[in-house]
Amino acid sequence: MYGVSLDDVATLAKFAQDHELAFPLLSDPDGSAADKYGVRRGRFARRVTFGSDPKGVLRLIDESVDVSTHGSDLAEKIYGLQI
Repeated sequence: MYGVSLDDVATLAKFAQDHELAFPLLSDPDGSAADKYGVRRGRFARRVTFGSDPKGVLRLIDESVDVSTHGSDLAEKIYGLQI
């Protein structure tokens, strides 16, 4: 798992440290990745979670991210995908 943001590397490093994140944050300052995934809105990007299986097949797109419950919400959605 990793996060992607339009913020610069220094800003993301401080954010990750302040929030003790257990996953890396990647900087997309020109918005090229955000554009490819269709999440960029002007100077900002919408919060969207994409989930893929071990083969790289996209299995989940979550556009209703609530930062206060996203961890448990995502775990429930991933569990629901298991066969």
